[in-house]
Amino acid sequence: MTETRRLAAIVSADVAGYSRLMGRDESGTLAALKALRRELVDPAIERHRGRIVKTTGDGLLLEFPSVVDAVRCAVEVQAAMAAATADVAEDRRIAFRIGINLGDIILDGEDIFGDGVNIAARLESVAEPGGIALSRQVHDQVRDRIDAAFEDRGKVELKNIARPVHVFALAGRTIAAAPAPALALPDKPSIAVLPFQNMSGEPEQDYFADGMVEDIITALARFRSLFVIARNSSFTYKGKAADIKQVGRELGVRYVLEGSVRKAGGRIRVTAQLIEAATGNHIWAERYDRTLEDVFAVQEDLTGSIVGAIAPQIEASEKAAALRRAPANLTAYERAARASALIWRGNDKADSATLDMAVEEARRAIAIDPGSVLAFQTVARAQSMKLFLQLADDREKLLHEAWYAAVRAIELDGADPASYAIRAFCTFMSGERERYAEALADARRAHDSNPNDIFNLLILAYIEIRLGEPESALERARLMLRLNPRAERLQDVYNLHAFACFGAARYAEGVEWARRALRDMPSLVPAHSNLVTCLVGMGEIDQARVAFATASALAPGYFRVRLEGQSLYYRPHDRERQVRFLRIAAGLEAPNGGQPAGDTAK
Repeated sequence: MTETRRLAAIVSADVAGYSRLMGRDESGTLAALKALRRELVDPAIERHRGRIVKTTGDGLLLEFPSVVDAVRCAVEVQAAMAAATADVAEDRRIAFRIGINLGDIILDGEDIFGDGVNIAARLESVAEPGGIALSRQVHDQVRDRIDAAFEDRGKVELKNIARPVHVFALAGRTIAAAPAPALALPDKPSIAVLPFQNMSGEPEQDYFADGMVEDIITALARFRSLFVIARNSSFTYKGKAADIKQVGRELGVRYVLEGSVRKAGGRIRVTAQLIEAATGNHIWAERYDRTLEDVFAVQEDLTGSIVGAIAPQIEASEKAAALRRAPANLTAYERAARASALIWRGNDKADSATLDMAVEEARRAIAIDPGSVLAFQTVARAQSMKLFLQLADDREKLLHEAWYAAVRAIELDGADPASYAIRAFCTFMSGERERYAEALADARRAHDSNPNDIFNLLILAYIEIRLGEPESALERARLMLRLNPRAERLQDVYNLHAFACFGAARYAEGVEWARRALRDMPSLVPAHSNLVTCLVGMGEIDQARVAFATASALAPGYFRVRLEGQSLYYRPHDRERQVRFLRIAAGLEAPNGGQPAGDTAK
């Protein structure tokens, strides 16, 4: 039988003092080692194209097709391990010894054998805890490609190896050098986008990866709520094994986005992960597969998808953190973030009291910082939401406060697209149809300034529906799902689909979308309204009446004004159709001539 051989970079690693650690705390050591493997070691191996050949209780045997990848992986793992265990007492700290050799190996199924493997194992035994020992062959291949200091240990007699091996070392202290002083974090959420790793082994793919990262940085910078590190600073980490916690300290950011690009044939795969720098916790991760036909179109598509997904994730993370903090000594930003989080809680419950809490929290933020754009935006959103859900006793007062807050936000920062979207919503909620053109202009300005913002898309689409452009709104709704198919509040996007389908008289589709929205949030009043009107449009009058009874019990005020003829549609026949369909469902009006209302509604 012919042996199968190949040249490979072999990495051998084990835990220094494993028996002592197990003797001291068996279950704790096992749990800690598994966590380090899962969160740090295994992802690094995958990023650097390595293969886990086998594991022992405390060790790993790895194979890499590239010796440079092998060393970079080892350096990254040791740096990450050092950062992750920096606060652990030395007698409880888990540290790897790593040995790396370049040599001929024999393949036996998934396993590997030969002198190349044996030398890697012996090199590991002479490495320092937290350090890396290299053979001369490895050192000669990587010394000009790895930004690290090597220590020449000379020729060393290794156990059961016939000839002395020339050993070089990367000492643990070199890898785990003292971190630079941490930069102060800005008040608003901050993010650095690191250069994506080219996994293809093709240098020309660096242009694609770097270009996409530059586009992501530019797109994120359009969100005035984010502090985005410039390209020049982010790209100082290109080609280096970056420790995310250290990046966070050095650049003064709360979040780091990293990823990789792999091209195979006519397809490209991009992975990205958003990480909280201080803890190393993964907040979001996604993989994107595309056919590589038009490079620039693919680059633009991937940029939009990544930005459209991570911006809401950062916002949600900030809101959750603000809600967890004790109210005492909160900054203006933290209070504004709490207020913004309460808006969505209020929408979940259709609860006027919760929205009032959001306004009060935002006012406290303004008292601390009269220049807080986010706080003024939050007041405008909350008061507009009360108007939208018919939860207001004094509409004129609420409308005045919402409008003033939106205008003040624009005065404070005229470059923030979100403020224009909010003012568009306020203008529209006034019900003054002669001002709808103003609302549309503001919504389009917001979208043009930041086309990847889901909120801007949502507001623009709603206004387009009201103005009689439902097909355009449907396109925007589809884009929202493509940009962020795992959004925190997908029910809003589903309801937008239902609303647009009613506007376009595509009633059967509207029913399905409304039901999807209500499966996610049974209390979403506008989705109930769209379900009712689309059922009437289909001619399903009995189902519509059951749905109306449920909906009107949930929000009687919302449906009372609709039945009285109040509608925000601009075109008269759209207003008449919505009111008539609701009256049919309420039993106040009979379907025309006994025919399905959908036959005569257009």
